[in-house]
Amino acid sequence: MDYSVVLLLCGFSFLAGFVDAIIGGGGLIQTPAILFTLPQYPIPTLIGSTKIPSLCGSLMGAFQYGRRVAVAGRFIAPMMAIAFGASWLGSWTLTRVPNSFMKPFALVILIAVFIYTLTKKEFGQVTRQSVPARQQRIRMWAMGACIGFYDGFFGPGTGSFLVLGFIALIGFDFLKASAHAKLVNAATNLASVLFFVKEGTILYAVAIPMAVANLCGAFFGARLAILKGNQFIRIFFLLVITATIIRFGWDLVG
Repeated sequence: MDYSVVLLLCGFSFLAGFVDAIIGGGGLIQTPAILFTLPQYPIPTLIGSTKIPSLCGSLMGAFQYGRRVAVAGRFIAPMMAIAFGASWLGSWTLTRVPNSFMKPFALVILIAVFIYTLTKKEFGQVTRQSVPARQQRIRMWAMGACIGFYDGFFGPGTGSFLVLGFIALIGFDFLKASAHAKLVNAATNLASVLFFVKEGTILYAVAIPMAVANLCGAFFGARLAILKGNQFIRIFFLLVITATIIRFGWDLVG
């Protein structure tokens, strides 16, 4: 493996970890980078190789947020377990059916999310207490199942979808939503890592250096998000959603 190639991928992985720690969407940077840089390898091998960096970044983000943001531990632990199982099932399903229909579906959802967030200035700015604990638990577990499966089956935008769900369905603000999203995303990434390790489709010579870079990016991204607060995260959220819409739209047109 050419060292210059590994160094280039580490740069993309650092940026992916930085963005993902703030609001999700790091896969939109990291995955295309490795697909275009190493076209000589099979796609499952390249996708599998990005899962270790993603897992490391998610764990670092979860650790940084967990030190400063109160986490609903009795609800989030079962949600993580459900998301883990759903992600594994999604990855297994991916090996048996095509996932081309997911891009148009995700594109429509993302456009609606962008418009709603842009027009609702108060969206995610404060924590709402109107959702009863029992409803929170049910909604979080349902989110874990649906988004966990999506992450294993398709993936891009998972972190942003989790943040959106925690705000819209649970009533969290952006900062608290990001903290909980990192924990759930770590569970879905772990499931994918274990699946691809079992399948033997990981380039460790690339995955390990990228993991270190992603972890460093996640450290700085989470610290910046915590320092700047909800308004900064909202702006970053809109930017990432915009980039995701452009990316999916480009893929569909192309």
